[in-house]
Amino acid sequence: STSSPFWLARQTGLKSYRQIIWARFPRTGIPPDFTSYDEFENYVELLVKTKCIDDGKKIWWDLRPHAFYPTIEFRVCDASTRVEETLCIAALIQAICAKLLILRDQNIGFRRYTPSLIQENKWRAMRGGMDASLIDFGKQQEVSMRDLAVELLEFVDDVVDVLGSRREVTYLETIVREGTSADRQLAVYKQTGHLHAVVDSVAAETVTGVPELAL
Repeated sequence: STSSPFWLARQTGLKSYRQIIWARFPRTGIPPDFTSYDEFENYVELLVKTKCIDDGKKIWWDLRPHAFYPTIEFRVCDASTRVEETLCIAALIQAICAKLLILRDQNIGFRRYTPSLIQENKWRAMRGGMDASLIDFGKQQEVSMRDLAVELLEFVDDVVDVLGSRREVTYLETIVREGTSADRQLAVYKQTGHLHAVVDSVAAETVTGVPELAL
């Protein structure tokens, strides 16, 4: 979902600089590792009681339980500029959750890693986008983002038909092949040398494929 390579009219060297800006606020980034939902609720109640926050909506982690609805919010994503990318990411998240529920029912779990290790991969993704290499902590080696994307498609393959989202999820293959919004923005800037052209291209992408009645 990387789509913010520029900040204050400058190329940042990152594919998702929005994460840097967001990190300036409290209660953001990788969430702590709670052992139970009760422990999480106690944490929220303490913050409310001590007037740190009004309610649980003021917690802005990359991933959080919703304050009022029985859902999990994935907030880590950048702002995709193609409708197809947004649908793909949403469907992929849904498929991952469905697969994890199946594995839980089968009493199959994953090794838990510390937030500092997860943060290392987040930084790599922020910086490199689809060109990044992430750390496979189980194998203790680097693996390209594109290879990991293929592994992810294989991981959710047995649930996407049940969810009716195969078309949306497999759009990930297009993202792997063509890159993200950040890559396209950087390509326009390299070609034109003008940020106005980048803005025009982002605006055009955003409305492409959107029904006219929705505009």
